[in-house]
Amino acid sequence: MGAWGARFKGREGAALGERRLTEGTRATARCAGPPPVTCPRPAPGLRDTSPPAMAQFVFESDLHGLLKLDTPIPNAPLARWQRKAKESSASVAAPGPSPANTSSTGLSPMKPANRPHSTSKTPSKTPGKSGSKIQSTPTKAGGDRYIPNRSAMQMEVASFLLTKENDSSEDTPTKKEQQKAWALNLNGFDVEEAKILRLSGKPQNAPEGYQNNLKVLYSQKTTPGSSRKNGRYIPSMPDRILDAPEIRNDYYLNLIDWSSQNFLAVALDNSVYLWNYSSGEIIQLLQMEQPDDYISSVSWIKEGNYLAVGTSNAEVQLWDIQQQKRLRNMTSHSSRVGSLSWNSYILSSGARTGHIHHHDVRVAEHHVATLAGHTQEVCGLRWSPDGRYLASGGNDNLVNVWPCAQGDSGDFAPVQTFTQHQGAVKAVAWCPWQSNVLATGGGTSDRHIRIWNVCSGTCLNAVDAHSQVCSILWSTNYKEFISGHGFAHNQLVVWKYPTMAKVTELKGHTARVLNLTMSPDGSIVASAAADETLRLWRCFEMDPVKKKEKAGSAKSSIIHQGIR
Repeated sequence: MGAWGARFKGREGAALGERRLTEGTRATARCAGPPPVTCPRPAPGLRDTSPPAMAQFVFESDLHGLLKLDTPIPNAPLARWQRKAKESSASVAAPGPSPANTSSTGLSPMKPANRPHSTSKTPSKTPGKSGSKIQSTPTKAGGDRYIPNRSAMQMEVASFLLTKENDSSEDTPTKKEQQKAWALNLNGFDVEEAKILRLSGKPQNAPEGYQNNLKVLYSQKTTPGSSRKNGRYIPSMPDRILDAPEIRNDYYLNLIDWSSQNFLAVALDNSVYLWNYSSGEIIQLLQMEQPDDYISSVSWIKEGNYLAVGTSNAEVQLWDIQQQKRLRNMTSHSSRVGSLSWNSYILSSGARTGHIHHHDVRVAEHHVATLAGHTQEVCGLRWSPDGRYLASGGNDNLVNVWPCAQGDSGDFAPVQTFTQHQGAVKAVAWCPWQSNVLATGGGTSDRHIRIWNVCSGTCLNAVDAHSQVCSILWSTNYKEFISGHGFAHNQLVVWKYPTMAKVTELKGHTARVLNLTMSPDGSIVASAAADETLRLWRCFEMDPVKKKEKAGSAKSSIIHQGIR
């Protein structure tokens, strides 16, 4: 074959061993030409003439090694910093260092001291294509700054997450709970609840006890500066103030009442006056004949055309308002009548003796029943809205609940007797929307408001009013009630039911409040006090929209009743 052919054949085998897979996909091999005597270099223009089968086998082997990510890439070209370092050292030293020596010098691409300051330009020839240069993968892990150490990476997990990233299936409840638990463990709070801005829905509340330097800006709980204690406006000043000269400062009497025809009856010593709220007209209805006698109680019938008057001389009088004329005088008590209450045509009266009499105003023999359950004066008396029960409070600190009908023995006996009050019970009021709920208030020695269930006999709630309770009225427009008080503030208090939270206080009286009564529409409360004034408070005025809706519903119910 000759010397040239033998030399070519030997260099052909060397070239086959020096193939490299550069730039990821192309494998280029160069064969060696006739080298100079001093430094052999491949001849330009010569190409690999090895059999195609051998080249394909080497290519597949290199490709398999490249795709196997767990091991270092074989036959990889030197890094750029290594090539520059090698060329720099070759220009200084006569014999060129081998690739192995270069990789073992401990040069690092991140240390500037390992990089020689050279002004030489980048070689025009692509390094690594010379047949005499044997390149190998750096022995140090992480030597190639462009290819990370894949042995420490979880490629399978990353591939799984990438494939599941665009999964449209919704999270199951179990998965959501697991994610919430992770968030609580990692962050200390639920990420969903920590959102400040939301596209829809109500804002989330911060969890109880949550502390954050960045204050919660949006929350359902209003801040003290912008909150209102209630959802409506309640004037703190009275709408009107009327003079009530010579009104008797007696805790046990009931001296004012408001009729369904919008007349306010006021008992001033020995006279009764009627004030027309619509026109402002004042009428003197009666005056006692004896100067020592006085009016002790007044009460309107439900229709508002008759007024019952109790006197200090043990009489119960019935007056016709249209005719301004006394219809009858009923005498059955032996002492003053301090409380009155109507149930249809039955008028009940409570006296200082502790007895309660039922009067049938339709018949001549009006006295039809006597209730004996108190040992001292009866100062609070009220029939329930459905007419089933009569509640009475006395100076003996007792509250009795009486049935409307007699028992089997023919006598009236209380179905419930409450003894928890420690003072006289004058304030007695039935809930208008729960017929079995009764509110009572005690005097100076007690100062408590108690809510009762008369069917079970249990006390539903109790609150300390811190002052004498003179009167209680339930609102027909709101789930609230109002109470009148004596010393020390002489105020009116509006309470929320059933929470018994204080809504507001109405102050203005300079002496204790004696009685409360409510207007026919339930929006105004009139208070009579020992300072000889009557004050009208707009504490339960309805919103115009709600008032219109209520009127419409009442009209439709009347129509349905007429159809039946």
